[in-house]
Amino acid sequence: MTPCPDDPPAPRHPPPRRRRTPRHRIGEGTAMGSRTLDRESDEASEVLARTRRVVDPVLRAAVHSLPGTMRRIASYHFGWEEADGTPAHGDPGKAIRPALVLAAAQALGGSAEQAVHAAAAVELVHNFTLLHDDVIDRDATRRHRPTAWSVFGSADAILAGDALHALALRILARDPHPAGAAAAARLADCVIELCEGQHADCAFEKRSDVTLAECLAMAESKTGALLGCACALGALYAGADPEAADALDAFGRRTGLAFQLIDDLIGIWGDPKTTGKPVGSDLAARKKSLPVVSALRSGTPAAAELAALYAAGRPLDEAELLQAASAVDRAGGRDWAQTEACDRMAAAMDHLARAVPDPAAAGDLLTLAELVTRRNR
Repeated sequence: MTPCPDDPPAPRHPPPRRRRTPRHRIGEGTAMGSRTLDRESDEASEVLARTRRVVDPVLRAAVHSLPGTMRRIASYHFGWEEADGTPAHGDPGKAIRPALVLAAAQALGGSAEQAVHAAAAVELVHNFTLLHDDVIDRDATRRHRPTAWSVFGSADAILAGDALHALALRILARDPHPAGAAAAARLADCVIELCEGQHADCAFEKRSDVTLAECLAMAESKTGALLGCACALGALYAGADPEAADALDAFGRRTGLAFQLIDDLIGIWGDPKTTGKPVGSDLAARKKSLPVVSALRSGTPAAAELAALYAAGRPLDEAELLQAASAVDRAGGRDWAQTEACDRMAAAMDHLARAVPDPAAAGDLLTLAELVTRRNR
């Protein structure tokens, strides 16, 4: 569902299949525009399914090369196995990041087959961060099942995440493609930025003076950096020049920030039946998400009400969760986040138009960008 009054501005001379859809706020149901959204959802599903068909064999081969314990934890995390090692058919995630690698490569004249190792490396890094994030945040569920740390323990989940990180770099180091070395260096720089973003996110929980600028910078490092890196790696594997790679990196970063803004909205108002997480989990943990920081800095009575709830020094109960969500909304945090997501996507489209002169070639990248801005889980 789109959070925007209109679609994000498309690149110059957009493909004719794009349509406008009405305004919709996360957590509010609507039947309007459902046919358009269903069609675009089908387009995104096909892009992601194609990605899975190409990337999954490389991903599974990499994970299966791990030592026994690490392999078992990683296979559980990906939804391939139960905790006891028996086969499972769990949710392995949407594969948005590897899809961006392949789409970027194809948009600039490369092929999915050439970039498959880069796509697998990006997906491994993403899942390494998820394993660590779940430990840091003490999240009990992910993808509708218990998190790896809650099943195997924190130490084992952290080590499995470390192993996935090492696998990502090994895949690129062993890739005979001429872009492999540059891709490995770029991915390593990205991981450093991800760590800095995660550190800032944790530090914000202990501060009452977090600014919106700080919060946006943290979100770009924590979320936007990997989406930008995914697009840049696709460009490198297509043999693109540095300017095109940097423009696609900027496209991915802006898209990633929009993704984080909407993810933060879902963290407050998303339906647990579709998110797989408890209702208001971010509020319960008193996280300084983007809508919350916007609300806290609004100077409104609702901001003072929210600040008092966050100062409680303990997880919020069910009644307090409802009160906090209402305060964020009344303080303007919800509308600010949705508007900001639209603005970031507009900037992303400008960068995409610079990187890909032929808009028809950018079809899959546009589809993935729309998936980000229309998601409700």
